[in-house]
Amino acid sequence: MVALLAWTLLLAPLAAAASIPLLGLHRKRLSAALAIGGLFLSFLCAAVLFLQALGGRLTLPLELSVAWISLPDLAIPFGILLDPLSLLMALVVTGVGSAIFLYSTGYMAEDAGYSRYFTLLALFAFSMLTIVLANNWLELFMGWELVGFCSYALIGHWYEKPSAAEAGKKAFMVNRVADFGFMLGILALWAMSSPLAAERTLNYQALQARLPQLVEMGWLAPHALGLVGLLLFCGVLGKSAQMPLHVWLPDAMEGPTPVSALIHAATMVAAGVYMLCRTFWLFEPLPQILAVIAWVGGATAFFSAWLAVVEADLKRILAYSTLSQLGYMVMAVGLGGAVAGMYHLTTHAFFKALLFLAAGSVIHGTRRQNIWELGGLARSMRWTSLAFLVGALALCGFPFLSGFFSKDEILVLAHEHNRALYWLGTVTAGLTAFYIARAWFVAFTGTPSERLHAHESPLVMLGPLALLAGLSIAGGYLGIPAFLGQHEGRLHLDVAAVSLSVVAAGLLLAWLIYARRLISAQEIAARCRWFHQVLLQRYGFDNLYTWYVEQVQQRLFAGACALFERAVIIGFAVNGTARLTQTAGHVLRLCQTGKVQSYALVFFSGIVVFLYLSTRLR
Repeated sequence: MVALLAWTLLLAPLAAAASIPLLGLHRKRLSAALAIGGLFLSFLCAAVLFLQALGGRLTLPLELSVAWISLPDLAIPFGILLDPLSLLMALVVTGVGSAIFLYSTGYMAEDAGYSRYFTLLALFAFSMLTIVLANNWLELFMGWELVGFCSYALIGHWYEKPSAAEAGKKAFMVNRVADFGFMLGILALWAMSSPLAAERTLNYQALQARLPQLVEMGWLAPHALGLVGLLLFCGVLGKSAQMPLHVWLPDAMEGPTPVSALIHAATMVAAGVYMLCRTFWLFEPLPQILAVIAWVGGATAFFSAWLAVVEADLKRILAYSTLSQLGYMVMAVGLGGAVAGMYHLTTHAFFKALLFLAAGSVIHGTRRQNIWELGGLARSMRWTSLAFLVGALALCGFPFLSGFFSKDEILVLAHEHNRALYWLGTVTAGLTAFYIARAWFVAFTGTPSERLHAHESPLVMLGPLALLAGLSIAGGYLGIPAFLGQHEGRLHLDVAAVSLSVVAAGLLLAWLIYARRLISAQEIAARCRWFHQVLLQRYGFDNLYTWYVEQVQQRLFAGACALFERAVIIGFAVNGTARLTQTAGHVLRLCQTGKVQSYALVFFSGIVVFLYLSTRLR
């Protein structure tokens, strides 16, 4: 029974993705029903397994596998690993994903690519579940790359729009750069797993048991694991959009809003953090690598929050917020708190999906997403406004909402292990409160524009908002850390007091500037013109990468390759061979005149030369 539930959990979305092109390509309701039904079936299976584990009827960890790759010196089964980490993540993916799938039926109702959209959604869910449930690195990498393909296709769903097509390609290419290092790390793990080729493995549990023993026996140098850790972290830089490979995530807002919610809350960007938590045993004995991870996460959290402060697009504000919150999670893992990172990942899935779907409801009801073109939505879109407010309060860590508990777990870790990162994270919490309050006051309060005609979204879109709002409120009381094995309470009153003070300061400043208009935002921007321009330019990362691609890759490297191709390969090897053959043929043709007197002349000339050489040799 457990095996049936586990395999159904993994394969139901894949079956839906395969069925839609066969049965529902021109039947919109059927394609949506197949996708939603497949993922909801996976959610039911995950819930049953979760309850069995809570009740003690399921012993964890549990590994299931079937034969997959069988070659000389290489045997890799296709398997499922059930443990608290994978079950929790599977619930997040299928539960939040089901709400987003249902919401999509209303948001995408008039879309011409409706069936294609739901096919890719179902394949996206299967890809993420493959990452979550994999029991070996090769299977995880397969899901990792499928997630990358699905994100490319879904971000560029409206491919006739140039900016959407470019955004999809950008997400795909940036992640390919990161995944090259990730792939090298996986290959290095396989090579180091055993001195004997026949015993090498990519299985998680086998590697966890074997690599420390190889280090103790002297077969494996500790610094080799550090190099592998850095290579694996390259994958996190791409998938979880950490600096400097964060540039694809804001542009991903060109896709449909439910796709943004799915990528930012439950699937793609969570994959990197999940991978770090899954293999935390590998990083735990490497303090230098953990320090790098922590500082990359802290820097991403801090600098991304500043970008949200000056952004005008509602979805991009939330995108920079996701970058910042992912930085918190990565920082937590780097500080040795894999449980804290997963805790925040889970609560973040609730309130960030809520925020994105509420933003989608705003776009659906107004056809606008620039916050300066909105205003007064709290009157015309009351339920959407209330949902956004709940998500915003949870995001900034309002007391006793889900974000308050999970964010403070991370700040407590930083307070105990790295005071510099603690203050960086604390200031980031204040920035978070400021930019999300700015979005709320500008878009939802005040007087609406005369040209703005807003209407509330249908029930099929409001229902998922209500569900996610409830989870955003109650997520901190679900006992997530205890389920993952952290039993002691971690509420730190001093840390909580400081963080709440900073959050309150951020909310107050946003209220004074954007609600009461007692402080001029334009005057502040004018006084800090240089910094304001830096933020508007996104710290110059996009300009730097554009320069690198155009000047270094295209003009220098590609130009040198083109010159080598024209001069050496085509000019010398290809055309040179042709000219040599042509010249040789021309010379040979001169010797074959067809005239007897010419042949006689050559014959007698040869005799004369022969006689001359004979006399000389004597």
